[in-house]
Amino acid sequence: MNGQDDKDHWTRVAADWIRWARAPGHDAFWAYRDALLAFIGSGTGDVLDVGCGEGRVSRELKALGYRVTALDPVAEMIEAARQADSADAYVVAGGDAIPFEDGRFDKAVAYNVLMDVQDVPATVKEIRRVLKPGGELIVSLVHPFRDRGRFAGPELDAPFMLEGSYFGIERFEGMEERDGLRMDFAGWSQPLESYAAALEDAGLAITALREPLPAPETAGLRRYNRIPLFLWLKARPLAG
Repeated sequence: MNGQDDKDHWTRVAADWIRWARAPGHDAFWAYRDALLAFIGSGTGDVLDVGCGEGRVSRELKALGYRVTALDPVAEMIEAARQADSADAYVVAGGDAIPFEDGRFDKAVAYNVLMDVQDVPATVKEIRRVLKPGGELIVSLVHPFRDRGRFAGPELDAPFMLEGSYFGIERFEGMEERDGLRMDFAGWSQPLESYAAALEDAGLAITALREPLPAPETAGLRRYNRIPLFLWLKARPLAG
């Protein structure tokens, strides 16, 4: 597997993802949306949405007041984002080859993207390059611990079972089908240390970390009041 394979996967499933992401309340994004927007905060600067997909996070960033550039390696995703008026500018490119000058953006957002690239250090270094010296990177991940295990059954109190080792890098692939929609997911599962090391090597320091809870009214996600589904980080360039 390499970066081209990751791009090929998302090109193949682009139409499915657009339908999946645009079905209101369909996936976990909606149960965490309000908390995510509070974590990001409103503003007026230039923001790069790395791996924007069909544009739902770009639209939220735009509503928060930012000038948004939506970037994704899959042309169909960018076209869908454009048709939904998701951002102020659109670029077909990967996060490891961002076609902007150094220090271009006040913020960058990588929402559930770093799990979809094999070379996380290269992507993080490239994001760091286009951030202003006082800029900020905001990252959302499916929690690395959640990636490595499963619940033993459908019950709310079912034990969570760790399968294999938490450490190392593993390829994951899986299909989800719900309410008539199907989505094939694929990506890379890595421990938290790998992401922290990539940020450190790129000259970024973690300034905030959250393990959010789903909205209380989200019945289908109540088990994630016991273990976290997502991990959110903020990081800033180190001085010097």
